Amino acid sequence: MTELPTPAESVSAVLATARETLTTAGVTDPAVDATLLLAHVLGASRGDIQLKETLSHTLSDADLAAYDAVIARRAAREPLQHITGTAPFRYLELLVGPGVFVPRPETEIVAQYAIDALWAVAAPEPIAVDLGTGSGAIALAMATEVPHARVVAVERSAAAHGWAAKNVTRVGATNLELRRGDFAHALDDLAGTVAVIASNPPYVPADAIPRDLEVRLHDPKEALYSGADGLDDIRIISGVGLRLGYPGSSIVLEHGEWQGAEIREILTADGWQSAATHQDLTMRDRVTTAVHP
Repeated sequence: MTELPTPAESVSAVLATARETLTTAGVTDPAVDATLLLAHVLGASRGDIQLKETLSHTLSDADLAAYDAVIARRAAREPLQHITGTAPFRYLELLVGPGVFVPRPETEIVAQYAIDALWAVAAPEPIAVDLGTGSGAIALAMATEVPHARVVAVERSAAAHGWAAKNVTRVGATNLELRRGDFAHALDDLAGTVAVIASNPPYVPADAIPRDLEVRLHDPKEALYSGADGLDDIRIISGVGLRLGYPGSSIVLEHGEWQGAEIREILTADGWQSAATHQDLTMRDRVTTAVHP
């Protein structure tokens, strides 16, 4: 007679235990993370896991051990994306890990404003730049969704630049040039030619403590903090954008939900026109745009 599997080995029971573990650890979306991590271990899709749960599939001892290991890492608040090694961004799947800022859903809205501005340029090969590209998320979104554009991305961190280089190769964006250097001067050869200046810069005030442990413990500090008020890099980017752009070109900046008014003041004082702050899908002010005078 065939032995019935013990309940502890069933996908539904294993997921229930994982959800409880992650809930106790304070993970924001324990059910989602439990499912995605099991999909990662099994090399399956999220839908496959849901089907296995419904049909009472079981796990092998090896798969169960591997799953227990990744759940323990997530319960210690290691980012989900560091464990899986990838992060979704719009139509892309990006490689990420220690040393690079993990792209967030809200940054997809930043990319959308940049892409819309780039499509509006009446030129056969408009130029766009991504200042502080990190994983390459915004730059790759612009390059793949506006294929006639030329995109130049710059990153000063050696570790983050390495991840961006992997992603450029992975995506195969031949219209994207990746540079290593400080965005204050790494693109001086493009002065007066850039149609869209985009950036998700550091914007956390120096004395602020990030609420999420994943951010506090794992995101690189150079991707988070920017002076006493968090706006030092944005002040630099405003000036760089004026130098790189030309009358009518656009700047698109991500920032904290409380910083819109200050950033509009910075841009307007520097000479940018029509500064406006826009909300993300959660109705929080997260993107500010302006037009080169």
